[in-house]
Amino acid sequence: MTTDSASEDGTDSECDQTAVVRRLTTFPVKSLDGYDRESVRIVRNGGLDGDREFALFDESGDYVNGKRERAVHRIDADFDPDKRMLRLAVSDRTETFDVDADRAELTAFLSDYFDYEVSLRQNREGGFPDDTEASGPTVVSTATLREVASWFDGIDTDGMRRRLRANVELGAAGDEVLPAFWEDHLFDERGRVVEFSIGDVQLEGVNPCQRCVVPSRDPDTGAEYDGFRETFIRHRGETKPPWSGGDWFNHDFRLMVNTRVPKESWGETIAVGDEIRVGTSQPADN
Repeated sequence: MTTDSASEDGTDSECDQTAVVRRLTTFPVKSLDGYDRESVRIVRNGGLDGDREFALFDESGDYVNGKRERAVHRIDADFDPDKRMLRLAVSDRTETFDVDADRAELTAFLSDYFDYEVSLRQNREGGFPDDTEASGPTVVSTATLREVASWFDGIDTDGMRRRLRANVELGAAGDEVLPAFWEDHLFDERGRVVEFSIGDVQLEGVNPCQRCVVPSRDPDTGAEYDGFRETFIRHRGETKPPWSGGDWFNHDFRLMVNTRVPKESWGETIAVGDEIRVGTSQPADN
């Protein structure tokens, strides 16, 4: 999409389908399992309340995450946001911790599992996003997950969902059909952003997310899917729609939209069922 593709009423002329939020997911501990929510508040820096609120670090101060540590994938995590309780299951051990009161016990459990010292840090206002310049919720469509899953034997839509780990998943409103990669309407060329809204929340689509090694790994075991990156790049290039912001694609291992949220929308709430309205492309420094 380029600036002259926007119609006079401020919408992309190719963006005819109406998209709505079908799923909201936050990930309380960076790199561990997420949980689905009906609504979630935007916090300081534009992130989702409770998303990547906690992160694990090694003694050098580096993240202990799926990019660096394959054993992360073998942790089964379940979080109760009301009670602030985190259940962790590894191998033949399962423990439940109060994330506020049991911090020492929690880090001891994980240090024993990884066989090296780890610490747990917390940031309630904005969490620990991968992209600090585009720290808003990440966006993908169910149609995209379904399409990308079809490129790989043995991976279904939910499996691809767990590999890509988006916050906001979009579907069509009513009887409409949302095409795969619809979310590519939400970014433009480098140096520009696409203004859009989810319900009452104003956002800016920044870029298509550059994927790391994590999607190539089984989310339960960490086992590498042979040829994942090469297969992904080939199919992404073959199926990339005309509305995708072309100059971001110096390579095709990109999927999902990184966003930022203007301060005016901090404190607002996104909910399942909210409609997405696509506005105009603007210079990124506006």
